Amino acid sequence: PVIAEVPTPAAEPVVEAKTSLPPDAQGWWRGTGRRKAAVARVRIKPGDGNFTVNDKAMTEFFNEERDRNDLQNVLEKTNMGGALDIHVSVKGGGYTGQAGAIILGLGRAIRNYDVALEPTLRVNGYLTRDPRKVERKKPGQPGARKRFQFSKR
Repeated sequence: PVIAEVPTPAAEPVVEAKTSLPPDAQGWWRGTGRRKAAVARVRIKPGDGNFTVNDKAMTEFFNEERDRNDLQNVLEKTNMGGALDIHVSVKGGGYTGQAGAIILGLGRAIRNYDVALEPTLRVNGYLTRDPRKVERKKPGQPGARKRFQFSKR
């Protein structure tokens, strides 16, 4: 007798759901952000909403209301305001570059904390590095683009 092989249905590919990364040994989720010459190292963990930058309160560190609002917007868009303790170490650049670096680092840290928030962070531009930097001065010119005054005679 001939035994016919019964075709088995092909196994469907297993798609693993994205899960958050585990915290480090001290219980922190980390993210690094850069903007112009500024570099920010951001650490977050569940807490009561303390936001410190270089061992100062965020409102004390940033004098510009625009910079404070930009940092708070990241937390508001992800509904994380008051739920996370945030500690930032930032070096280099000016205050606007430092604020931009913290925004990127905070976005990356929140993505590591909860991967489900990645689409929200990406749509709002909190996971995109701003590539603009100061253009270098060229020889024979007073600045990057400006030319010395031209005299025909």
